[in-house]
Amino acid sequence: MSYGMTVDLLKDVLPISDDLSKAAIRNGVERVAQRLDGELGDQRDAFIKGTPLDWQQLPDPAGPLTVGIDGGYVHACNRKGRESWFEVIVGKSIPADGDSKCFGFVSRLDAKPKRRLHDLLASQGLQMNQQVVFLSDGGDTVRDLQMRMSPQAEHVLDWFHVTMRLTVMRQLALGVSNAARAVQPGCDRDADDEALTGSELLRDLESLKWNLWHGNVRRALAIVDDLACDVASLSNECENRPKFQRMLREFSGYIHANRAFIPNYGDRWRNGEAISTAFVESAVNQIISRRFVKKQQMRWTERGSHHLLQVRTLVYGSFPISRRGTSRSHLAGRLACGNPARCGH
Repeated sequence: MSYGMTVDLLKDVLPISDDLSKAAIRNGVERVAQRLDGELGDQRDAFIKGTPLDWQQLPDPAGPLTVGIDGGYVHACNRKGRESWFEVIVGKSIPADGDSKCFGFVSRLDAKPKRRLHDLLASQGLQMNQQVVFLSDGGDTVRDLQMRMSPQAEHVLDWFHVTMRLTVMRQLALGVSNAARAVQPGCDRDADDEALTGSELLRDLESLKWNLWHGNVRRALAIVDDLACDVASLSNECENRPKFQRMLREFSGYIHANRAFIPNYGDRWRNGEAISTAFVESAVNQIISRRFVKKQQMRWTERGSHHLLQVRTLVYGSFPISRRGTSRSHLAGRLACGNPARCGH
């Protein structure tokens, strides 16, 4: 709900003055967000404390924490071209027993992203001997964010983002194959090209997917290199060929950069362990899309969206609202008044 609609609703259901405006609501949200940011400690590159001997003396930890990190884009105001959108990072932490919590920030604005994530995990009782599983799309921002949080951390590249790239490459391979079969007047067509681009490209892509699913990164990278050489040696020209070559180069760099995060997905899946950030999609949709993109077709400043994100993550994921008998709309009204003490924060 926009600030203007919030004012109209509050005036309809509560005996408040006509002096209340959407600027007052926005300023209240900013005051709450500034207080939340002010409560964060100092930013550090690493948050691992103690030594292995100290960790052995800690009490038995609770079950593992599963942390998914994903991103979205918000339409920026007064910008054009590539700068017309800016990135927003959203994460969700799910303990083995307890309530999940969310966090969010504008990546280019937030000066304490690692501290923000650490404090959220600490609020869920994180110990240095506790297992933490981080899942992300492998982007530079989120890859650095999750590092050196815990000595027992396990980092997993989101399988959905891997298969999404493989699906695009398969479509490009089909385009190259169709172009090779087409008879072009005045152009020669090599029979070997048709055989290669027809079945071999698709078979190699399936082999690439199979090896990645089973965590065989070395073989997968070798297949990508072979595919790049085969496509470069084709004699026919088509619109999809340079796109396919560029996609192969990008995919090779993507796997190289995240090879340490690629496990045996098949083994994890058979044991009921998380392999994708699908559980974060609901948080991204609730925190970002509904307010910033889908329902409110607005343009945002980085500062304004960052402040609103802090309040939205507090309302939707920072503590078990339902168990306290407080509705989200009621809590949102208290936060909008700029007095977080009244809501128990």
